[in-house]
Amino acid sequence: MLRFADGNGTSSNMFYSRVQSAEALAGCQPPSLREMIGIENQGGSSEILALVNQLNVHLEQEPKYQPRISGLKVIESAPESGIRTTVRLREYEVKDLLSLSQFFGFRTDAFVLAVSLLDRFLGLMKVQPKHLCCVGLCCFYLAVKATEEEHSVPLASDLIRISQCRFTVSDLMRMENIILEKLRCRVRGPTALDFLRLYHKLILNCSSTERKMMLNLERLESQLKACNCRFVFSKTKGSILALSIIALEVQTQKLHELTETIENLQQHSEINDHDLFYWRDHVAECLAEYSSSRCSRPTSKKLMWIVSRRTSRQLHSYHHITPLPTIPETATYTE
Repeated sequence: MLRFADGNGTSSNMFYSRVQSAEALAGCQPPSLREMIGIENQGGSSEILALVNQLNVHLEQEPKYQPRISGLKVIESAPESGIRTTVRLREYEVKDLLSLSQFFGFRTDAFVLAVSLLDRFLGLMKVQPKHLCCVGLCCFYLAVKATEEEHSVPLASDLIRISQCRFTVSDLMRMENIILEKLRCRVRGPTALDFLRLYHKLILNCSSTERKMMLNLERLESQLKACNCRFVFSKTKGSILALSIIALEVQTQKLHELTETIENLQQHSEINDHDLFYWRDHVAECLAEYSSSRCSRPTSKKLMWIVSRRTSRQLHSYHHITPLPTIPETATYTE
């Protein structure tokens, strides 16, 4: 049963009747919704119902957008011989994509979707290391076009130039067609980020405790990006990863009044205790390593070029490029 805690940590029954009447109007009464309880007003009830319906759609679609586990196992077992893509090379490529995303100032959506596309493709195809950069950048380009406003999408030539990859625009376009064919043109499916935001909204809407605001979405998204850089998280569902991140944050912040909410979201999403605890521990391990000095974190500094104003005008990367000052034509060398 999906129950939500009030400020004292006790369950309340203020939502069920409103959800039931809304479902009757919609002609849809799934058992999970009939058992939900939560907040106090009719407007909020409608919002929660919409969120839960959206969550149900994502949960139903999620299996169609999962990487093939057998293909991921091939990457795990690949030796460092330079013939096959390895875990290390995959993680290195994803860190480059994160640096690229930070350089262009894209939202988290583009990076998370790019990683999803990359892992799905790697689960299907045996990619040689020399082609991995092209595959990764193409997945990133597809993700940017799917998530960003049209005016924010860089030219393919600019993207290649900034990423410092050694292939042409025609190579990128050809790889795009291959990826779309292998993924059956399924680009924009539910990701861990979608589940993270849905779970976060449900928690905020269904809990009356003021301390729920300590569950900061920006911080949670940063944690998700750190996890995406680790290959191990490619093997779990986005819903499990998202709820594991939130469960860990609730535990870390000692937001005990939200524990029951997490448990009910877990049950609604059909996530068993073993999976939640297992991946929560992996998230904790990843974040501990990510914050340590021994971890090489992604950085956009290596992409922060200093170029001439003419080159800056040719590139469409806007304010991220620092132009050189104009050199007067009369300037001469001095001893």
